[in-house]
Amino acid sequence: MAEPSAAPWVQNSTTLADRICGLLRINRLTLAKYRFCYLGLVPVFVIYWILRLEPIGRTFILSFYDWHLVRPIKPFVGLANYQELLRDENFLLALKNTTLFAVFVVGISVILGLGLAVLLAGQLRFTAAYQAIYFLPVITPMVPMAIAWKWIFDARYGILNYALSWFGVRPIGWLTSPDVAMWAIIIMSVWKVLGYNMVLLLVGLKSIPAVYYEAASIDGAAGWKMFRRITLPLLKPILLFVVVISTINAYNVFTQVYVMTTGSQAAPGAPLRVLVFDIYQNGFQFFKMGYASAEAVVLTLIVLALTLIQLRVIRMDGE
Repeated sequence: MAEPSAAPWVQNSTTLADRICGLLRINRLTLAKYRFCYLGLVPVFVIYWILRLEPIGRTFILSFYDWHLVRPIKPFVGLANYQELLRDENFLLALKNTTLFAVFVVGISVILGLGLAVLLAGQLRFTAAYQAIYFLPVITPMVPMAIAWKWIFDARYGILNYALSWFGVRPIGWLTSPDVAMWAIIIMSVWKVLGYNMVLLLVGLKSIPAVYYEAASIDGAAGWKMFRRITLPLLKPILLFVVVISTINAYNVFTQVYVMTTGSQAAPGAPLRVLVFDIYQNGFQFFKMGYASAEAVVLTLIVLALTLIQLRVIRMDGE
């Protein structure tokens, strides 16, 4: 007696699976593993879409409307919000301050972080203790640290002015003037991110094989020449990563600016204006959500451009 044939849907399913396996040049077991992994990632993709991609898309669409929170009519204005940005002195000042902040914070923190990483990569005692000390500010929440630094920079009772008075320096209003407040925020931010950059660069230094240094020492290279010819070229990928990530984080500065330059110890009428603070003020204080969305889109494009530059430079370095 002939064995009964499988149901048509089973045959079709088997044929489809075989076709997929043949197309991907894998066996059925590998196909099942891929299917299990991608099905497991579906909830993650859904959450990422809801929390990240959809808000970005809505913000982009919102930037083309005169969207005011308390007005029932929200007309479409096209590129009017972006054109207004080019004439807005507050936005241009925020862009200038943010760029200045990013340049100094990234430059100082990367240079100091590289110097500390080189020292800790050597035969220095208590290396683990030094790493913990420098990395402690990184894991400390920003708000309490900003409050602590706000008291350090206090014009009347701050410990910084007290220390400077020993050298005959008159009290400085570190947080009462936007020009001076910029440097106070830079000092605090460098202190906050220095340990993070140091640890990443230290990992990069530790991953360089010792055989390169041994070969260079045989050829007579030492000191700065060895650092410039061997360490820096081999450290370039991680160095580029640190620079770009630090720049992106610097362009998103907000918490320390909001905490340290507003309130009784600062100048409530003239806080330090940066991009994210300007977005916050236009969106949640003036209720100009469409205009604030246009600012957010510009900030996103800046971050995207920096990321593309990073990928381009790394690709050219690999070639």
